[in-house]
Amino acid sequence: MKALVTGGAGFIGSHLVDHLVESGFEVVVVDDLSMGAISNIKHWEQITIYVADVCDDKFMQQLLADERPDYIYFLAAIASVADSIERPAETHAVNHTAVFNLLEHIRQIRLPIKQFLFTSSAAVYGNLPELPKREDSRVAPVSPYAIDKYATERFVLAYGELYDLPTVCVRFFNVYGPRQNPSSPYSGVLSILTDCLKTQRPFTLFGDGTQTRDFVYVSDVIKALWLITEHQVQHEVINIANGLETSLNGIIQMYQEIAGQQLEIKRAEQRGGEVDHSVASIGKLARLNYESEWPLRRGLTKYWEGECEHARS
Repeated sequence: MKALVTGGAGFIGSHLVDHLVESGFEVVVVDDLSMGAISNIKHWEQITIYVADVCDDKFMQQLLADERPDYIYFLAAIASVADSIERPAETHAVNHTAVFNLLEHIRQIRLPIKQFLFTSSAAVYGNLPELPKREDSRVAPVSPYAIDKYATERFVLAYGELYDLPTVCVRFFNVYGPRQNPSSPYSGVLSILTDCLKTQRPFTLFGDGTQTRDFVYVSDVIKALWLITEHQVQHEVINIANGLETSLNGIIQMYQEIAGQQLEIKRAEQRGGEVDHSVASIGKLARLNYESEWPLRRGLTKYWEGECEHARS
């Protein structure tokens, strides 16, 4: 089997590539390295890597014709809410148009794929009060990033139904773990917290810290993606999370305990487009026999110990 992973040199993508290689897949990676790094790829000698932009339509069309992947995991994205507000057109090109064009090429050449998996975001739910967020909950995306993710979900699922393509969408909640780049504007809060603890720099807390998130360790995310592949799930949206709500204040306190350090915290106004409260219902995922192996304290401990070991090496 051959898998194409766009964004495969990035944080989540590189962990997925590792798993696919270890599972015996031939893997093709497309990444422009704007967020990812070749150093994230552990099995580079076993992988075909194209340093290219998913928005390069001619390149992607030729890639499909040449490589003819069985599975496509679309993880390439501009993943920053703030950046999408600053650069809505560029965000739209990556997060929506590139996906649509790829689907259209698949349809036109009748590529016999086994699964097309698009990675969406919990951001699509917005600030509506209903919790936990179920896949059939109302949505109210409040940023260009979230709007693009939701619109692209609809295209992915509609193409699947209309043209008999095995498509599926997943909504990532707050993923954390090794290989997140804390200096990137796209990075998650936990990688920034980790860097601040390691370097003893102040941490900027936007808002009052009562915002809540559903944090999920990257190994659990890869486990969930693999279950979706193994079960050949089609025409569904599935939350990928732990189903537990934690405030930013709570996560800061827990992480300080794990690291045995106190952070200097600087406060700033909450940023526009950010969601106040987020926690997932993971019933759909549980029906695929998903169980988290990394509860928050265990995952944070593993993450912190790994970062400290990396710093010493």
